[in-house]
Amino acid sequence: MDWQGQGFLHQLAELARREPDRIYATEFRSGELVAHRMAEIAERSALFARGLAERGVGQGDRVACLLDTHSDHLCLILAIARLGAIWVPVGTRLLPAQLDYMFGESDVGLVVAEARLTDTVRAARPDMPLVLREEEKGLAAALASTADLPQPEVQPSDILMISFTSGTTGRPKSVPVTHAMMRFAAEAAARAARADPGEVLYVWEPFHHIGGAQLIILPLIRDVTLALTSRFSASRFWDEVRACGATRIHHLGGILQMLLKQPPSPRDRDHRVAVAWGGGCTPHVWEAFSDRFGTRMVECYGMTEASSLTTINDENRPGFVGRALPWFDVAILAPDGTPCAPGVRGEIVVTPVGKGAAALFTGYLNSEEATRDALRGGRLHTGDLGEMDEAGWLKFHGRLKETIRVRGENVSAWEVEHVVAQHEAVAACAVIPVEAEIGEADIKLFVELAPGLPLTPPELFEWVRGRLAPHQLPRHIAFVSAFERTPSQRIMKHRLDATPAGDWTRS
Repeated sequence: MDWQGQGFLHQLAELARREPDRIYATEFRSGELVAHRMAEIAERSALFARGLAERGVGQGDRVACLLDTHSDHLCLILAIARLGAIWVPVGTRLLPAQLDYMFGESDVGLVVAEARLTDTVRAARPDMPLVLREEEKGLAAALASTADLPQPEVQPSDILMISFTSGTTGRPKSVPVTHAMMRFAAEAAARAARADPGEVLYVWEPFHHIGGAQLIILPLIRDVTLALTSRFSASRFWDEVRACGATRIHHLGGILQMLLKQPPSPRDRDHRVAVAWGGGCTPHVWEAFSDRFGTRMVECYGMTEASSLTTINDENRPGFVGRALPWFDVAILAPDGTPCAPGVRGEIVVTPVGKGAAALFTGYLNSEEATRDALRGGRLHTGDLGEMDEAGWLKFHGRLKETIRVRGENVSAWEVEHVVAQHEAVAACAVIPVEAEIGEADIKLFVELAPGLPLTPPELFEWVRGRLAPHQLPRHIAFVSAFERTPSQRIMKHRLDATPAGDWTRS
């Protein structure tokens, strides 16, 4: 594995010269599938790099991107990388106050945004230098330049991206991701997706999430094509997958459950997808999705802080998130730091092996306390709860901080949610701790119902009572019309009503 610790930029020029006509990516434009070849991607990224350089962007400068998922965005990221500048991916649905925080946290000097977001960016930072992408003209019109293309020496250890964590339980932390880390992320994604020559990967996840970002350079290290789509849609998902000829799909944040909630169709197996890979797939969902859609399931575990993926389960073992990648060692540790016996739960701790040291981040920006908590003795303390069997296979049991203490018992929010989500009338759900009259906390369950399937709180409670232990049962149940989600479709729990009340309270 000579690539370990290396970057990827050298591959772009080499492939553009050697295989100029190889298709790098496709995308839909006015209902038509448009292909973009290797030479075009290289040329457009060079054009954008010249335009950025003309605006003063150089090595180490931070450029925020508020763009949809399309080839212009992909080329802009490569352009930023070529300049040795730092890409700051930001969600297009964020509010001005959130943008202001992220711009300040990452010291952004230039913003490139979709034209429709002008007012939002100006409300966040009125004086921020701004490049706008018009839908019809594309980014080339805004970044056209005849200036010379700078040729800085970019090292694998240089920061490529400042990635903000999902912020499901609080304010996002900023993770510096190096060129080498992005290479590790892409190599891991290639293994998980079984990215053999000729495969087509459907890319629904935004580039501002690591799940989408890790795919950007995949055509530079494997002979594969990215099939880009502007946003996730459960109703359009399979039609787009068929139209672009995708053979691999990625799942995360409840995507599989959303697809399973769609009405059954005679065309459910009318597609070329052989592998669905990602994270957050329970045994129940694994079997239901595989049986209905005919795909092989691959389950993974990881964090942005360790180059996205740490373990991969590609051996058809539902319930496990796999074994460690070759450049990592994974252990389960008790609170006192001692190893847990097989089958005993503890914190998932990741240690790099050999050149894998380049796959581990060096600390959060502007947060020494969070860095000290995460990085201890050369290890990444993930804050996740897991267990391991005798053969080194890992099970994930949710976040340690999402463990709710109920009358002396520890309850995993993740376990409760994955039981409730199996009810046919539940489109999505989330549990949080709320103040209790007796004991440390009570469980409050929030439920978003599937369309056309009625369900009352007492009916739901009776259903879960036979599937959860007494200390895992919710005290309060509240129905919501729709959950507020992160770009990767994770529910934003810190926005939920934490008062000890709901549409129904158990007596």
